[in-house]
Amino acid sequence: MRGYVFTYTTTAWLMAVTLMMSGATSMASSLRLEEPSAFAGRWQATLSGHNDTPETRALQDKPSNTCLVELAPNQSLGAGADCLGAWLSEAPIGWFPEPDGIAITGKQGSKIAFFSRQRDGVYTQTLTAGLLITLERTAQ
Repeated sequence: MRGYVFTYTTTAWLMAVTLMMSGATSMASSLRLEEPSAFAGRWQATLSGHNDTPETRALQDKPSNTCLVELAPNQSLGAGADCLGAWLSEAPIGWFPEPDGIAITGKQGSKIAFFSRQRDGVYTQTLTAGLLITLERTAQ
């Protein structure tokens, strides 16, 4: 009887390990890293409160709440970088794609912000003050 308990326990552990390994493999393959050219172009950045509705965000047309940001094909930030930098901890210089979003880099090349993907063409970053920056691709 004792020999069967060891066999059942061993089988359960092997099944658990197999499931974990296959799950990690399928998760890694589901996150695809896009080419930088897929993100290059003009994006509208909007600063809003975390609880604002999409309707109130659409009405925010103050220069201090919205700006157009250019993600250049060479992975640098073009026009609008200074506007975005006013909301971040330091001036943004570059960007690069990640499997689940867009990273913004500072002058030392380190990541200073991460915009997580919400849906196609819409990415968000929550600041420490609780404010939300939304990056939305503009019509090209």
